[in-house]
Amino acid sequence: MNNLLNLDGPVMRLINKIVYSVYLNILWFICCIPIVTIGASTTALFYVTLKIAKNEEGNLTKAFFHSFKENLKQGTVIWLILLCLGIILGIDGYALYHLRFENVFWTLCTAFLLIAIAAYAVVLMYIFPLLARFDNTIGAMFKNALFMGIRFLLCTIAMAVIYFLMLLIIVRFFTPAVIFGEGLCALLCSYLLSNILLLCQEKSEENKKPAPELQ
Repeated sequence: MNNLLNLDGPVMRLINKIVYSVYLNILWFICCIPIVTIGASTTALFYVTLKIAKNEEGNLTKAFFHSFKENLKQGTVIWLILLCLGIILGIDGYALYHLRFENVFWTLCTAFLLIAIAAYAVVLMYIFPLLARFDNTIGAMFKNALFMGIRFLLCTIAMAVIYFLMLLIIVRFFTPAVIFGEGLCALLCSYLLSNILLLCQEKSEENKKPAPELQ
């Protein structure tokens, strides 16, 4: 029992990480208030939670605002693009729902929309963790986020389940759980993404190595 409750024991480490997630959720929410900064705030959140997943957290506040400032411009542009795409998909979905026709054209449009929504959700889950770890162009970020989500499908499904369960708990069962919200979701997803992003980093470094000279 004493080993479980000491400062370096598994129980206390778990409690510390939960407390970290609550604190980071508060920082994330405050920095999201201007709305246009949601992208930079989410990137900063993942920057810290990915460090926590590797037990490299250090000063949470300093790390959060370092990433926030570093990725403010690119994170904001990415978020505004995602916001516009989300609005377009929402309008299309509303129109298709209220213009239901029992014909092939309507069925094909609906199928295409569902595929587009799925791709949008995948990009939304992956792009900010990618931005937190890699420097790249905005177009490459979107492409890599989609490809990673498809390649690591089990991780994508697990992340979607995490976000869905958190939303369900907050809306249907225990509204005060909003204090954990995005912070806890990001932390849990970071544990899933940590090794995947490390693998991507190693491959990226391998691709940058010069080809060996021919003898």
